[in-house]
Amino acid sequence: MEVWLWAAFVIIAVIFTALIVKIRLLQKAADEIGEAFADRLMTDTNTLIDISCRDRHMRKLADTVNVQLRTFREKRRRFEFGDMEIKNAVTNISHDLRTPLTAICGYLDLLEQEDHTVAARRYMNIIRGRASMLANLTEELFRYSLILVSEEDVSGEPLSVNAVLEDCIAECYTLLKEAGITPVIRMPDKKVMRGIARSALARVFSNLLNNAVKYSDGDLEITLSESGAIVFSNKASGLDEIQTGRLFDRFYTVEGARQSTGLGLSIARNLVERMNGSISAEYEGGRLSICILLPEHDL
Repeated sequence: MEVWLWAAFVIIAVIFTALIVKIRLLQKAADEIGEAFADRLMTDTNTLIDISCRDRHMRKLADTVNVQLRTFREKRRRFEFGDMEIKNAVTNISHDLRTPLTAICGYLDLLEQEDHTVAARRYMNIIRGRASMLANLTEELFRYSLILVSEEDVSGEPLSVNAVLEDCIAECYTLLKEAGITPVIRMPDKKVMRGIARSALARVFSNLLNNAVKYSDGDLEITLSESGAIVFSNKASGLDEIQTGRLFDRFYTVEGARQSTGLGLSIARNLVERMNGSISAEYEGGRLSICILLPEHDL
């Protein structure tokens, strides 16, 4: 009787050990599938998932994941190709529009030199205003499309964020004055240094200043901190929280900003993110605040 008990005990122990080994192998296979799947998503490779386990259920799972992975890759390639085609089409269209617009403005210059009646001159002024507005919008669209298709590195030699911000404010002084805006500027005495391309940072600041002209009720506060945070704040009674949440969307414009493509803030976001920074907008108490954070890196 004792022999049978010992035999049963040994058999149970063997089965238990085999089950533990089986479970370990299945766990290992599951980990291999998870790690390989994450790796294939992050890298552009045609290598499929393979596992060391011979269990038919786990290998079937790996095959199923491979099928979905192939489908995902194909759809991603189509998306990337279509996205690039659209970007190139926008670039070409905006470029093609610039040529006839330039010609129109040139002929307007010649036509304005001729003698006209009062009514004709009034019509000429209307045409001039519409042509100038269309030219500005086309130029903004063209620059936006160039930024999208460009892979140019926005990093650069260490520069003073203070100096770039001061220069941009000075360049936009006339525009701000015409809008009745006298900016209140707060900057630290210490230079805030960042390794960023000057042209890219200047473009961001210029777009934000132009945004203030569009939406401000007549004030503007600009604050630069030593941490690399830049805040543009102004009263904006024409906005609300929902509109503020969409300000960075491409081609989104609020009512009253009719001479805008809605690309200025979208361009700013694209450039800031390529600088490894962040940009956000908040609306509280009737004030719009746009904050840029440029983290400090090894210079």
